[in-house]
Amino acid sequence: MVSLTQAKQLIKIARDAISAYLEGKKIEPSEKIKKEFKEKTGVFVSLYLKDELAGCIGFPEPIFELWLAVRKAAIGAAFGDPRFPPLVKKQMKDLRIELSILTKPKVIEVKDPKEYLKKIKIGIDGLMVKDEFGSGLLLPQVAVEWRWNVEEFLDQTCMKAGLDPSCWRNTKRNVYKFQGQVFAEEKGKLVEKKLY
Repeated sequence: MVSLTQAKQLIKIARDAISAYLEGKKIEPSEKIKKEFKEKTGVFVSLYLKDELAGCIGFPEPIFELWLAVRKAAIGAAFGDPRFPPLVKKQMKDLRIELSILTKPKVIEVKDPKEYLKKIKIGIDGLMVKDEFGSGLLLPQVAVEWRWNVEEFLDQTCMKAGLDPSCWRNTKRNVYKFQGQVFAEEKGKLVEKKLY
């Protein structure tokens, strides 16, 4: 679990990484920060401008140390999300950052696809659908924001993977779930979002 104080430091890493990238510089966090956030963790960084999503990139698997995952995800969300134009310097003053720190995705074991409906909790679980044709991930807060039920959440995750919405009904598909701690800048302060 990450504390609010630690989340502030991580959001600062994200913001500093974006600013440095815009300036054509590279900055390194202190050794103290690197030591504090050395655990490998899945992370997503979502960027908002006036409450509109402006970029969202991350790593579902714990492949990078937390400080590095945040930095890479922030730069990716700001400049590498193909759905949005890259950020420009004048947008920095309006930029709001949301940080999702994830548990490792685990396959949901089912014999019958109907079991998914009981094994997934809206507001707690995020979903990932993965097979040889594609993969897609939706964070836990997405289902809450869109007021989806479990079936709609599964459909939308399949669509995010570029697959048929009902692909989860085929037990050959791998459906994973994970949980997340979500921290967001809201009205000038950092809060931990309670999703349920």
